[in-house]
Amino acid sequence: MKPLEGKAVIITGAGGGIGRPAARMLADAGARVIVSDIREDATNITRDQIIQSGGEAIAVPADITKEPDVRALVEAARIFGGVDVLVNNGGGSLARDLDIISMDVDVWDATMALNAKGPMLCCKHAIPDMLKRGGGSIVNISSGAALSGQLGIPAYSAAKAAVIALTRSVATLYGQKGIRCNAIAPGLILHERLAEIFPIEQIRIDAENILTPRAGTPEDIAATVIFLASDQARFINAQVLPVDGGLLAHTPTYAQTRAMGSKRLEVKERS
Repeated sequence: MKPLEGKAVIITGAGGGIGRPAARMLADAGARVIVSDIREDATNITRDQIIQSGGEAIAVPADITKEPDVRALVEAARIFGGVDVLVNNGGGSLARDLDIISMDVDVWDATMALNAKGPMLCCKHAIPDMLKRGGGSIVNISSGAALSGQLGIPAYSAAKAAVIALTRSVATLYGQKGIRCNAIAPGLILHERLAEIFPIEQIRIDAENILTPRAGTPEDIAATVIFLASDQARFINAQVLPVDGGLLAHTPTYAQTRAMGSKRLEVKERS
């Protein structure tokens, strides 16, 4: 038995980035996937890839910042009987999200709408469906940027922190009624769109500070989504799971200290 055999799963932001590999892996895990993205062509590509691999999927393009779109997305899931799992993956940052002094209020509002309002609307409309089915699992994609200060993207960081608060609120409100709600806080995940624009030097710095010998991949996040969505995680609720290669687990001087390791060893041997 596959871990999500027969489960109806909505995943937003499934037209690329982390979302497309996650949608495909959800289908491989036995889920019947309702694929959604604001871009209709990208949504259809993900659906077609799942079907070509022998999975079940429908494509429902939606702007998650608009409530009628979200309502229609949840209603479309009834083709599979209703919603068992919701993966709030849709989100992103804007190029002008640089600092507070130069912050354009429209950038702030748009970032909050996409990253915080969108997941809230999806929860609002999916939870009643889950309750009718005796419960369900919600997996929210937050960010490591929500867990520590950043030299940039303050609107995105704040919005993703709101996702964490939403996660705990949903679990507290509906946990006793069978709803589990957890969040994943990814570190730097170089999916195809991000890899094209992310500075090489920043990638090098990140590699020096994670505790694993390789960078994170979309498949790492997808595997965590599947675990949290499945009955294997049935006693996990209201939690935030960093999937960042250990980036936030160490002291701020980790990279510099590791770089001088041989010198520290030499001093110890002399003493």
